[in-house]
Amino acid sequence: MAEKPSRDPLQSVLAPTVVVRRKKKSGHGGHHGGAWKIAYADFVTAMMAFFLLMWLLGSTSKYDKQGIEDYFNTPLAAVFGGKDGSGAAHTSVIEGGGRDLSSSRPGEANKSQTQPVPPSIARAAVAADDAQRLQQLKQKLTALIENTPALRAFKDQIRIAITSEGLRIEIVDSLKRPMFASGSSRLEGYVTTILSQIGASLNDVDNRVSIAGHTDAVPYSGGQAGYSNWELSGERANAARRALVAGGMSERKVLQVRGLAEVLPLNKDVADEPTNRRISILVLNKAAEQAFFRDGGRTAVDETKAVTEGVMPVAETAAVTGKSS
Repeated sequence: MAEKPSRDPLQSVLAPTVVVRRKKKSGHGGHHGGAWKIAYADFVTAMMAFFLLMWLLGSTSKYDKQGIEDYFNTPLAAVFGGKDGSGAAHTSVIEGGGRDLSSSRPGEANKSQTQPVPPSIARAAVAADDAQRLQQLKQKLTALIENTPALRAFKDQIRIAITSEGLRIEIVDSLKRPMFASGSSRLEGYVTTILSQIGASLNDVDNRVSIAGHTDAVPYSGGQAGYSNWELSGERANAARRALVAGGMSERKVLQVRGLAEVLPLNKDVADEPTNRRISILVLNKAAEQAFFRDGGRTAVDETKAVTEGVMPVAETAAVTGKSS
């Protein structure tokens, strides 16, 4: 058997070393890396910051927002007490009416921002607004009468005026054209037309309405015993209420329906004066309405003042004799 030759040690040292590198395939495991988690965390953080900002803006008052805006417009002036747009020096970081959180008494800022309006000024503002609405209603009714042929023919019997209690609309009787049959509460057809047209317009304001019936001073004759001008005037007022509601006026607007017989005549000198027989519709202003409820309905709506301003004055003033109508 042949003998194996021996290796030279020096040759073993100088011989090159062979390194084998094997590339490992990743396959489908790439999605298990951490890069997407970092991106997702950044996205969630940004969304959280966005919604936090929206919440802070929603819960901040307009005064604080104005103060923050002024601060960022002139930050150095606010910090070092310089001048802002108004030229005044400030020690607070937040300008423009914002709440000063560094104040030792934070309630002082709220007191300066929300000072109560004096009651007298508030009442005057309400009264002015109420008067404006009633004036606009008066102008609308006047234009309605002028522009509606069915009403224009009877404009001499319609009177509209602003009084201390509100807007008064009166439909007066005429010698040639009575509103009711003699001694009756049945409305003539033209009066029903007038009241129906007016009733729809009264819904333009939220003011309540008082309706009163009036007769002349001629005592009622005939009919059942005890029936007088008081009952007649009350029934005529209620007939007017029904016509107004039928025309479109809300029934909830009616505050009062009453008969006043002959106690408040427009002409005291003539007992059977036609204009004393009338229907009065008073659109109450807020002051008169509040007085009515404050006194539990005991306050009578003042109707002693005659209407001095109307669409047209009543033409006929001749006297009529006979039974009250």
